[in-house]
Amino acid sequence: MTSVYVLDGTQVRTLEEFWRVIGEAINGPGGNFGRNLDAFADCLSGGFGTPDDDDYVVEWRDHATSREYLGHAETARQLERRLSRCHPTNRPAVSADLVAAREGHGETVFDWLLEIFEDRAPGVLRLQ
Repeated sequence: MTSVYVLDGTQVRTLEEFWRVIGEAINGPGGNFGRNLDAFADCLSGGFGTPDDDDYVVEWRDHATSREYLGHAETARQLERRLSRCHPTNRPAVSADLVAAREGHGETVFDWLLEIFEDRAPGVLRLQ
């Protein structure tokens, strides 16, 4: 039987809230399913935090609400944080992405998450 893990999109207003919501949906209260993009990708690929059964789906309810909150403003906030910590050789690319986000262009945090789902666990995500 397929296990269904439900994300409440009304509770996802920031990337940090996404980490909490998906962690608790999959691994219970206080659960972890990655706390950064790389760790999230690793969890989806199998291993730490991944559901024991291979037959599971993540149902992201009210995803349109999350899409709005995880739009360009949140993306700019995340890129500002990334810029302050990234290697000097990455700063030009991150700066360019930051400018685009501030202007309402380019990929958003929501897009980043969808891409990781599709790359690491195709077919697992269901947008509701």
